[in-house]
Amino acid sequence: MEWPCWVSRFLSACKNYALCIMNYALNNPPDYRNDTVLPLPMEVRADAWAVDAACSGNPGPMEYQAIDLQTGTRVFHFGPMKGTNNIGEFLAIVHALALMQQQGLLDKAIYSDSYNAILWVNKRKCKTKLERTPETEPLYQIILRAERWLNTHSWRNPIIKWETQKWGEVPADFGRK
Repeated sequence: MEWPCWVSRFLSACKNYALCIMNYALNNPPDYRNDTVLPLPMEVRADAWAVDAACSGNPGPMEYQAIDLQTGTRVFHFGPMKGTNNIGEFLAIVHALALMQQQGLLDKAIYSDSYNAILWVNKRKCKTKLERTPETEPLYQIILRAERWLNTHSWRNPIIKWETQKWGEVPADFGRK
């Protein structure tokens, strides 16, 4: 899918901003923790991944990613493709769970700032109201695959609500606000 040039420039600028923030954190680790290079609050587990999604419009170009809270590095990134922020948040958690299981990381936590996505994952169903059209069909196929994975696998990785009001933006945030 090809986006209008202004969308491409906007997404590129956001990615560059996020990379600058991450580079700063990696080069200036906190002095109050020795288990992470990120300035995390003490109550946040460093042995975890943080996930987040971003969407320009609703629906619009949607993407999601995960950041390792120990190293500050990006674990995965997907998109953009047409969708909604809630769908991206849901898929990010499922992607993290599947990848953690594949890598044998069975106790590593996942932080998400999306109450809806955590609820959807726990119910093993994406409750989106996004209209199913030929344009959104590729995303619906990914959602079906994610739901199938949830319904055929079990996990013990804690999925923890990121408390934005208390801790600031989740480290996987795209920095577009």
